[in-house]
Amino acid sequence: MIAVLCVVFGVVLAMGQVVVIRHRAAGGADLAALAAADHWWDGGTAACARADRVARAQGTRLVRCVIVGETSDVTAASGRGLFSAEVRARAGPAGPPVPQVPPAPQAPPEQHRPQQPLQFSQVPLEQRPQLPPLPQAPPATAP
Repeated sequence: MIAVLCVVFGVVLAMGQVVVIRHRAAGGADLAALAAADHWWDGGTAACARADRVARAQGTRLVRCVIVGETSDVTAASGRGLFSAEVRARAGPAGPPVPQVPPAPQAPPEQHRPQQPLQFSQVPLEQRPQLPPLPQAPPATAP
């Protein structure tokens, strides 16, 4: 009976170790991908070197690093032997890439150009919005 409990306890400890290693690999991969994406303009080699430094600081190894435009794709590993995990992470801009040179603004045609807005003091009194009167406070009573 005690042997069975020891085996179950050992399996639970091993499963806990696997979960910790997996989480460490995921955190290292996420942070390495963010670091590489943050330095994409330095070039792929420099961005991947930054990702490797961040991964090592998190206790993981950088297995793969690819920079395509502003997006980084990295794989980080943690643990050794039977208790090891590799996690892939990507990071980059949320939307489509922003064009490098914005298009020149075009003026609207003359016939559709809005008139200059009027200052409040230029609006006739009859056309100004009417505000409701303020509520009156109840009269104060002496104690």
